[in-house]
Amino acid sequence: MPDPLRIAIIDSGVHPDHPHIDAARLLPGCAVARDGCVSKGDTLDSLGHGTAVTAAIMEQAPDTLCLPIRVFHEALRASARALVSAIERAVEARVDMINLSLGTVNPAHSEAFAAAVARAEAAGVLIVAARDVDGQLCFPGSLDGVVGVSLDWDCPRETYVERGGIIHASGHPRPIPGVEQRRNLYGVSFAVANVSGIIARARQAMPNPATRSTIQKQPIAPTA
Repeated sequence: MPDPLRIAIIDSGVHPDHPHIDAARLLPGCAVARDGCVSKGDTLDSLGHGTAVTAAIMEQAPDTLCLPIRVFHEALRASARALVSAIERAVEARVDMINLSLGTVNPAHSEAFAAAVARAEAAGVLIVAARDVDGQLCFPGSLDGVVGVSLDWDCPRETYVERGGIIHASGHPRPIPGVEQRRNLYGVSFAVANVSGIIARARQAMPNPATRSTIQKQPIAPTA
């Protein structure tokens, strides 16, 4: 079997003791402060968002390894500098993919994100990110070279659909037994995570690892 794919998850970190998290599949991660400074090992999730995103990816792609990069600390907010630094750190770590269940609608940061995306693309790293929020384009998810994801509440979690060149996926995370779906987390963050997991699973199944990075802007057809 090919070596496991490595996915960097730029989010609020991860709680390794959560029942939906396989701690053996977590790689040593880091935290990025608002000024872009990196500290190793500070990846414990106190917000829950990153843990839910990681759980969704692990469920969709059970053979992958996940590298947590924590940019959300006291709240689900991060600076553009922190996000660019996190992307660069993920590329340096030689991951295969980056999951960005986040984004900014401020176009002032588009140039900095475009440069980071170009560096990732040159290194063969695929970025999957939120394309829009309530119709407003997000960065970096709406940039060329990124697999941008939009919401489709009617889409099953096990797949995605493509309409007009745009990927749409379910905004629901992995279900929690005993918790109603409407009381669980939901939104475009989890549409991104579901797509990342589906693409990772398909890439992992490719017999020749050297061909994995050829899947760039348009991912291969999803599997149920």
